[in-house]
Amino acid sequence: MRTIVEAMAGRLAAVPGVVGVMLGGSRARGEHRPDSDWDLGVYYRAGLDQDALRAVAGPGVEVTGPGGWGPWVDGGAWLTVEGAGRVDWILRDLDRVDRVRADCLAGRYEVGIQAGHPLGFWSPCYVGELALGEVLADPSGALTERRAAYGAYPEPLRAALIGGTWEAGFLLDGAAKGAVRGDTLYVALCLSRAVGVLVQALYAADRRWCLNEKGALAVAEALPGAPDGFGPRARALLAAPGDGPAALTATVDAARALVDDTVAALRSG
Repeated sequence: MRTIVEAMAGRLAAVPGVVGVMLGGSRARGEHRPDSDWDLGVYYRAGLDQDALRAVAGPGVEVTGPGGWGPWVDGGAWLTVEGAGRVDWILRDLDRVDRVRADCLAGRYEVGIQAGHPLGFWSPCYVGELALGEVLADPSGALTERRAAYGAYPEPLRAALIGGTWEAGFLLDGAAKGAVRGDTLYVALCLSRAVGVLVQALYAADRRWCLNEKGALAVAEALPGAPDGFGPRARALLAAPGDGPAALTATVDAARALVDDTVAALRSG
């Protein structure tokens, strides 16, 4: 199975414009199940030969070019490969990844709208993917070089993400007003993003890359910087925000206490 995927990575790396291929996701982290997908990050630069990509994919497979899947997840393909199962290609512009890393080193990050990322796409994910992934094909050595350099978590980024917890409190100020109106949708959206902001800060405090929302709460609650009961309290807020002004207001109050406790824990860490 792995041999098939490695052979595919070699063919992808030979496509004009492709710099190299990395294995990502649960398989790169050793957390996969037997039926887990194979996630291949296909790193490219200007001049990507999309026709050659389609030739590697084979007939009947739709290959989406850069920008086709949104502003942050460039494009790629979903394949079912005999002997390997589901294999996902995800295009990554290496020059853009380098620019994002420069931002991270300066304590800057972006959160963009992206389909499939309900809390938004957090730009440091680009750097984390390279830091945590496994190089499968790298003819020029560019990915291997970056993986070694990107491994250390930037302290300015850590400070920026911890400092970004101000947004959680700001969100709850708005949620409190929505609660008085009985606006369940608005309150629920504020709650989910507030928890997401806290999760990002907890990851950063532990100098750990957060790649997406999936499973992030379960990891964050076990980190040393998390306050007591962080996970159960967050899940209670998100599971049943309530219906009607009184219930929603009580939930927002509980969320504010969680934010305050998390911020205090981060400051003392």
